[in-house]
Amino acid sequence: MKTKAAVVYETGKPIEIEELELDGPKAGEVLIRYTYAGLCHSDVHISHGDMEARLPMVLGHEGAGIIEEVGEGVTRVAPGDHVVCSFIPNCGVCRWCATGQQAICDMGATILEGYLPGDRWPLSGPKGKYGSMCMLGTFSQYNTIHQNSVVKVDDDLPLDKAVLVGCGVPTGWGSAVNAADVQPGETVIVSGIGGIGINAVQGARYAGAKNLIAIDPLQNKREKAMELGATHAVATAEEAGDLARAMTNGNGADKTIVTAGLVVEEIVTGAFNATGKGGTVVLTGLNRLDINNVQLPGSIMTLFKKTVKGALFGDCNPTVDIPKILGLYQSGDLKLDELITRTYTLEQVNEGYDDLLNGKNIRGVMVHEH
Repeated sequence: MKTKAAVVYETGKPIEIEELELDGPKAGEVLIRYTYAGLCHSDVHISHGDMEARLPMVLGHEGAGIIEEVGEGVTRVAPGDHVVCSFIPNCGVCRWCATGQQAICDMGATILEGYLPGDRWPLSGPKGKYGSMCMLGTFSQYNTIHQNSVVKVDDDLPLDKAVLVGCGVPTGWGSAVNAADVQPGETVIVSGIGGIGINAVQGARYAGAKNLIAIDPLQNKREKAMELGATHAVATAEEAGDLARAMTNGNGADKTIVTAGLVVEEIVTGAFNATGKGGTVVLTGLNRLDINNVQLPGSIMTLFKKTVKGALFGDCNPTVDIPKILGLYQSGDLKLDELITRTYTLEQVNEGYDDLLNGKNIRGVMVHEH
């Protein structure tokens, strides 16, 4: 069959809309009709070359839709099921899945190559084989993906909201609840209030942070943070550190979560300095793989017993945590509707990313037209 998709051919160039050929599902695979896709910053990292991926690649790694067809041996879903996609697949049997660390499942090794297990390339076009971002390629009307990348959700959940729980929401939420292990009464800083950071704010609030300081240079982002649970919102790490020390008899934040769109050395250093004795800094945001953006005084880390750690997917286990987080949405404990600033069509994908980069959006959502 044919499908229309948003493709990166060359870094630094606009995303192009292309009609591609799509193979149907083979063993272990499913054909999905995407209904919605989230515009997440990681796709910009691919198109800008911050993260090296095999090109051409169909972008999009936040997706929700309906299963149209399943291949041989598929047990997780059936035709007609409503699903949210997980940007890291989870096989369930590798060392990492078996120890409750699905976020680093071995199947995730090829997400920047974009092919399916068995060297399968379901998408093809004028430039030969096309990869799918995170083995999903949600900026395509249809795609053939692996069953390990989908999680069935309740039919009555609005997929235009549930789509955000494939990447941005659990990554932010889990960075606070799982990776930072925020405890009731703690003082927490979230550095960078975009599609990830706003959910770190929601997670830290739900986990019981007493003082919750959001950092963002943009006024609209600070206002959204206050709306969704922050107690304070400031423009710089210095202000956040001063506030945290004033609230803690001079110590500083218990936990600082770094969720900036592009994490530079200055941001990491600011987070480290704002964090007090015995505190933890969680690095969730990204930069180029070859940049050493962590340059910290090791003796201070030792003497003040600080921890600096990385977190992928918010240390979530998608098969459990995607339904759990959606349950919190259904009970009113987690906001999703309020995160969506604007919707776009597939043809408006470049406009959507311009809006993201210009700081207009907390989260944009692409609505697929079929």
